[in-house]
Amino acid sequence: MNLFASLAQALNVTIPICALILLGALLKHKQWINDDFIQRGTTLVFRASMPTLIFFAVLNASVAHLNPRLLIFFAVATVASFLFSWMWARFRIPIQDRGAFVQGAFRGNGSILGIAFSSGMYGATGVSLAALLVAVLIPVYNILSVIVLAVYQQNGQGINVLKILTGIVKNPLILSVIAAVIWRTLHIPMPEWLARTGHDLASLTLPLALLCIGGALSFKGLKETSRSLFEAVALKTLLLPILLTLTALLVGYRGAELGTLFIYFASPTATSAFVMAVAMGANRELTAGIIALSTLIAMVTVSIGLCLIQYSSF
Repeated sequence: MNLFASLAQALNVTIPICALILLGALLKHKQWINDDFIQRGTTLVFRASMPTLIFFAVLNASVAHLNPRLLIFFAVATVASFLFSWMWARFRIPIQDRGAFVQGAFRGNGSILGIAFSSGMYGATGVSLAALLVAVLIPVYNILSVIVLAVYQQNGQGINVLKILTGIVKNPLILSVIAAVIWRTLHIPMPEWLARTGHDLASLTLPLALLCIGGALSFKGLKETSRSLFEAVALKTLLLPILLTLTALLVGYRGAELGTLFIYFASPTATSAFVMAVAMGANRELTAGIIALSTLIAMVTVSIGLCLIQYSSF
């Protein structure tokens, strides 16, 4: 595939996603949607449509996609990115910004944007791979975020470890993966009416989620043009994706697996990072700025990365 064809394919994936995010921001600006809509829409996605999407993706995945080695590599790479970000913060970032910095630098929006990019690039194969990675990233992201935010906690409140672990276990996305694995293992037949209803519900996920992401983006944090903001975004969208994707390439991943890993490494900072930053007394303005700026830049860096992966035939 030549360079221009590779670029066109990558842009065909990223531009529609970027357009829906920008549309969500425009609709919020025009007050066609409000905070209540965004909250309810996000809840619908998180508790109903996305678990359904993940359930059917895992249920229909070929055995080749159920690769424990890939999941282990992704978990190890995520922990490595977390430790790298923390080490960077200890040497370069003011102590009051370190918790927000580390979380913003390593915690990507894989649950929504990872699936969206993978679906657009690799179709059903990409959705299946992305859905399995979601089962890894949810507990890993939450546990690591709690650790670093607790170390630099400023609100003086204690940490309820049991509550955090219970929240992970009860997470609808985790439960959907478990349910799909059980369904496959027991060879339970799927009624046609249930399959159609499920697919219709799942089809709501990406457009609604992307509109809500756009509507929820806050650019107020960008007014704080600090070194912490720019370095966190540079790590999240450039340095870490390059290092981790090259590592995956050297380990031997190719094709959809390599592309999906890159997408997860390069996805912008998760909007859920803001909620956790507020709850644990981290710098909320810095977190909001990282989320907004990384989302804008990732649309460019993901396009370039996917183009290079396709052009190089990896």
